[in-house]
Amino acid sequence: MKKSPIIFTLCVLVTVPMVLLTMSIRENKAEQQAIGAVPAIKENETRASEWGKHYPRQYDTYMQTRKSDEIGDVLKDDPAIVVLWAGYAFSKDYNKPRGHYYALEDNINTLRTGAPVDKKTGPQPTACWTCKSPDVPRLIKRDGEMEFFTGKWAKYGDEVVNPIGCGDCHDSKTMKLTLTREHLKRGLDAEGSLKVADITHQDMRSLVCAQCHAEYYFKKTEWEDKGEKKTAAVVTYPWAKGFSPEQIEQYYDGYGFTDWTHQLSKAPMLKAQHPDYETFVTGVHARNGLACADCHMPYMREGGVKYSSHKVGSPLDNIGNTCLNCHKGTEKEFKETVELKLARKNELARQATDILARAHLEAAKAWELGATEEEMKPALQDIRAGQWRWDYAVAGHGAFFHAPEETLRTLANAISKGQDARLKLRIVLAKHNAADYVAPDFSTKEKAQTLIGLDMPKLIEEKKTFLNTLKQEWFKESEAKGLYDPASRKDMVLKTSY
Repeated sequence: MKKSPIIFTLCVLVTVPMVLLTMSIRENKAEQQAIGAVPAIKENETRASEWGKHYPRQYDTYMQTRKSDEIGDVLKDDPAIVVLWAGYAFSKDYNKPRGHYYALEDNINTLRTGAPVDKKTGPQPTACWTCKSPDVPRLIKRDGEMEFFTGKWAKYGDEVVNPIGCGDCHDSKTMKLTLTREHLKRGLDAEGSLKVADITHQDMRSLVCAQCHAEYYFKKTEWEDKGEKKTAAVVTYPWAKGFSPEQIEQYYDGYGFTDWTHQLSKAPMLKAQHPDYETFVTGVHARNGLACADCHMPYMREGGVKYSSHKVGSPLDNIGNTCLNCHKGTEKEFKETVELKLARKNELARQATDILARAHLEAAKAWELGATEEEMKPALQDIRAGQWRWDYAVAGHGAFFHAPEETLRTLANAISKGQDARLKLRIVLAKHNAADYVAPDFSTKEKAQTLIGLDMPKLIEEKKTFLNTLKQEWFKESEAKGLYDPASRKDMVLKTSY
């Protein structure tokens, strides 16, 4: 009889945890089912906070990209770059990328987009909005791709008002990853190694990123709208011959394409945008089947719920949950390895910018002394090729980690091409009695911008006027239309490098 209470107690001790565990499992399953159910999000919804009502964990992590808010002035760090981009908008203002939360804000605030006063003024085309907002695919659906890519950047200032968000990558009806930019589909089919029809889910976990993180140019395309002839600047991926810098260069050379003619050297220049996808696919991570999201959007767990973090940023911010899933060693050891790789890349990149800047200035002197086009052409082609390789290697900000060997190879070739240009220019200068020419000082951002003739006070004053007038009007108008999401600018503070 004495055993009964003991047995009863043991049964209770075993049964209660099992009941609690069963209840917990049921609750987790119910939550997972609720998450798996497709919510009613209206088509073309561009406000991330509306999606966040159904996916709070993903939205909360996305909003954490606000923490990546510091401005890193690239031109101040390496003033030679100002000389490299003389005559091009990047010589005015170029900063390291911040979090997705700031993508639209930084596009509006940069000196590169100028200071328009209405929808038809300013230096840039509408294509400069392409990667900054889910409002872009909405507008392309509404107006058509050709119309979207026609006109000035300011044309859509009161329509493109929500930063990179859910609608850039997800189908609102199914929640599946989807490609919202047709130029990526055309680029893939032109390159040929991965046809759109053969894309897998794992492929999509990189390709939704490649819609923006890739090299592109604005292809001038003639079209007709109700009898009116127009010209669209269509975002185009130059992948028809492959992804390497040499293959893309071959595409541009065959097409006869030039981004701009250099203000000093008169070289026909190419400007790399951000060839992250191109460098990624050549690296060891891609060869081992990883996708961008594996490292930049790792899976998280909260109770029994598994979801991907949308705090898109450097994997080094979360090494234990990203890199060390595959790599051995401690976080400290891993970070030291990465810092060494970055230092090597930076060393070669600085050598390349110094050499190329001096080549541009030496070419300018040769022109000043009366050099002929025939004398200058070989050196100018080397400048074009060298700067393209340098830009390709550094414009993809994670290239040194995506494909370190390829990045170092490309920078080495940039240095070689730059030196070839300088040797040829020395011969030209000697012919014109200037063999001892020494390039002027460009050791600070201010000296370099003055050297290439930029009136920075005027540019800054014009920009401030725009920021205090037309920019404010854009957001008021978009709010009246029901487009603007105030949550997308919560606690945002104006930060620039000028």
